[in-house]
Amino acid sequence: MTEHFHKPTTFPSGMFEAFMGGEDPAQISRVAHETAHALLNRVRADPDAQIVDRLVEFTDAHGIDAIAELWSRSNARSLPGALWRIYLLRLLIRQDPVGTAFFFQRGSEIVPTIDPVVAGASTPTGPDEITDLADRILRGLFEGDFAVALDRAAAFCRVTAAGCASVADDQDATAPERASELTTRALRFTRTAEELTSCARLWRHESLD
Repeated sequence: MTEHFHKPTTFPSGMFEAFMGGEDPAQISRVAHETAHALLNRVRADPDAQIVDRLVEFTDAHGIDAIAELWSRSNARSLPGALWRIYLLRLLIRQDPVGTAFFFQRGSEIVPTIDPVVAGASTPTGPDEITDLADRILRGLFEGDFAVALDRAAAFCRVTAAGCASVADDQDATAPERASELTTRALRFTRTAEELTSCARLWRHESLD
């Protein structure tokens, strides 16, 4: 899932300004962790509604590249890695709300778990509902229970993965290339769910660095 970026962008004034660039892996890792902790601590200490709105809507105006530069190369089971995955999930949902809603709804109809409830999307789940869910999950990182937001995102990924796999099975005989693409997408969602679940567990143990 981390392969998909949006249009290039420059850094807006006052946001993500701690990024210093450079290709040294140690520096990249240090900056990623420092900016993730600084941003999260500052906003959660004083969750001003306007600031939270700007953070939730950041990629709508500026694309994903600024965040990708900061956090996309971070370990999946780290604070910057978790933030990157939630921002990317929101972007992917907004790029195809109709398709995402379809796969999520299909998954909701077949999964034998409470994941659809944990994810928290309104039912029936259409494009508006799935877009709203993406916003509420990201907002929860800044002004709610951080681990719960990660758990909701993980549940969304598992349900959507199940939907993708189900549709892939339907199309295996008539559209094998499409079926293969959807199977790959299901695996990516499943992997992301595992990573986010691990991050939620680490956060609850105060070990998500």
